[in-house]
Amino acid sequence: MREVARAAGVSTQTVSRVINDHPNIRPETRARVLDAMASLGYRVNNAARALGTRTTRTLGVIASDATLYGPSVGIAALETAARESGRWIATAYADAASEASVIAAADRLLAQGVDGIIVLAPHVATFAALENSRAGIPVEALHAGVGADRQREGGALAAEHLIALGHGRIARLSGPNDWLEAIARDEGVSTAISAAELVPGPVWRGDWSAASGDAIAPAVADAIRSGITAVVVANDQMALGLVAGLRERALAVPHDVSVVGFDDNPDAAFYAPSLTTVRLDFAGEARRAVAAVLGADEPIVDAPELVPRSSTAPR
Repeated sequence: MREVARAAGVSTQTVSRVINDHPNIRPETRARVLDAMASLGYRVNNAARALGTRTTRTLGVIASDATLYGPSVGIAALETAARESGRWIATAYADAASEASVIAAADRLLAQGVDGIIVLAPHVATFAALENSRAGIPVEALHAGVGADRQREGGALAAEHLIALGHGRIARLSGPNDWLEAIARDEGVSTAISAAELVPGPVWRGDWSAASGDAIAPAVADAIRSGITAVVVANDQMALGLVAGLRERALAVPHDVSVVGFDDNPDAAFYAPSLTTVRLDFAGEARRAVAAVLGADEPIVDAPELVPRSSTAPR
């Protein structure tokens, strides 16, 4: 730091303030210090800094399945949000349905001295497990608070879109019943159906995968023959599997049944037919979660947006 200070013509205290993103540094001074750091090949030693500041500027993330679109884009969004706040993330993977697995993941992160933990796609039991771990640091879920509200709003948007198209018999293909995201999306769909004074259709549960959507297709096909005309699916991957499974049974989307997905993953526009879906503000939710564990003012999370495509049509 002394060498950087000499090269930049500033004090070591000024170098320290630049490294720690202190707000009261003139832009030209900050640029001079950063240039000196780059030319000298200076890198911050987080282990050494942690000894003096009692903070590692690292946030822990507990994730359960990064092979799914939601968790994978959530990790990327948290990485960006943490970096914008001058932090890094360390990720530990766990079976979120297993208390022992969640506690082990939390212990791995605590051993690295993380300043807070953000839980990605949590199950109902996850927070109880974290309480048992006695983390002693801030813990937040990606889709908690206003994020959960946005999930409910998204579920309502999907159902309201189908109701506006004249569908009165609406079924649901939900996520696992112990996932907070699945619960919130279900609540939004139920609220919209109840507000329209419609009789709820059948509910099936998948595991978020396309394979589970395909596996449930026979039951959905029977329901279509009994009068169901639309299905709200809790994520795009299950919707993909469902549409393929129905096609194998000579049922066409949207001719025989309209289908709405959730997440607007990058491939949804290229499904056959292209998928009507609900788009969430993942970046905003990540910034909110990071702000929550840092005790900072939480930013606005944009409302969900319905993205109409070819998988839905009038009754």
